Amino acid sequence: MVAKSSHSRVNGNSMSKVDITDVADWFLCKESMTHKKLQKLCYYAVAWGWVLMKDSIATNDRFEAWVHGPVSPLLYEKYKNNGWNSISKPSKVKQLPGDLLQVLEAVWVTYGDKGGNELEALSHIEQPWQNARVGVAPSERGDTEISVDDMTKFYSSIYQGDA
Repeated sequence: MVAKSSHSRVNGNSMSKVDITDVADWFLCKESMTHKKLQKLCYYAVAWGWVLMKDSIATNDRFEAWVHGPVSPLLYEKYKNNGWNSISKPSKVKQLPGDLLQVLEAVWVTYGDKGGNELEALSHIEQPWQNARVGVAPSERGDTEISVDDMTKFYSSIYQGDA
């Protein structure tokens, strides 16, 4: 669970939004990682952004319920040629606003020590991904968008200790 803050919004302000690829680059600066792990970290950053900031952290934050968990089609297109190999650290990263950095740091502390397979397994037992997979066989490709309402409801319940 992401650590509770005393504010529903960081510093009481609404959060600045960035491109989802900038979020991915920030995580990649922490360590080289697989595409699967990167996808899940970005998903959790977006989901917790909705809970902690009452807004999205990214301007293009669509995540779909694929076989191996939440996937951003935009990030998939960017990194699909890496396959199962680790993605190297970017040479330069855009400077991100402080409010966003607080969310990303919290996500990194909570999920960063886990591998891609562990994050996949975690996402599979959570309601947002499960709800988007209703009617889709476990090994069947799916492209249903994971609902922001489902993310907000589910991760808010964890944040508030109801889950």
